[in-house]
Amino acid sequence: MEKTTHDIGNKIEAILFYLAEPVEIAYLVKILGVSKNEIEKAILELKESLLQRGIHLVEHDNTVSLVTAPTLSDTIDTVIKNERERELGRAGIETLSIIAYKGPISRKEIEYIRGVNSQFALRNLLLRGLIEKQNKEGNDRVMLYTITMDTLLHLGLSSVNELPEYTAVHTELSAEQVQELEEESNDISDGE
Repeated sequence: MEKTTHDIGNKIEAILFYLAEPVEIAYLVKILGVSKNEIEKAILELKESLLQRGIHLVEHDNTVSLVTAPTLSDTIDTVIKNERERELGRAGIETLSIIAYKGPISRKEIEYIRGVNSQFALRNLLLRGLIEKQNKEGNDRVMLYTITMDTLLHLGLSSVNELPEYTAVHTELSAEQVQELEEESNDISDGE
């Protein structure tokens, strides 16, 4: 069955919504199994269809991303203000702790440790300025999360090393991940 530009656009929109971060066009080509030309046509059609909606599609350096419509900035400012006033909640505290003790760390690693999707907890922490994103050295497609200097200052610390039992927890998290990865590797090789 031939894929239409509209079908491809719907898939691109779903991927961008789910990942909630910029995605490389090459990644879309690979995932959707269509040509770069078909992806570009679908992006153009999707971009035009979103012009009168609350979200827009932005292209930059061979990446695409969904963003809120600039005309709705007042509404988004109100939401951000409201989010900042709410308590962090268990998920936010858990995610912040993992980032503090294990960071810089990727979303995938955070979700592996927590065992659940952490997209909304990360977004909430980013909005509050408690964490920040940076590109992984040597791989611009992977974003790493670290706590901000403001977070350290708010906690009265000058370094993450001053966190309670930092060395022990950091070492334990690293050892657990290595052990689990080794077990997964053994399971895979046993199955072959």
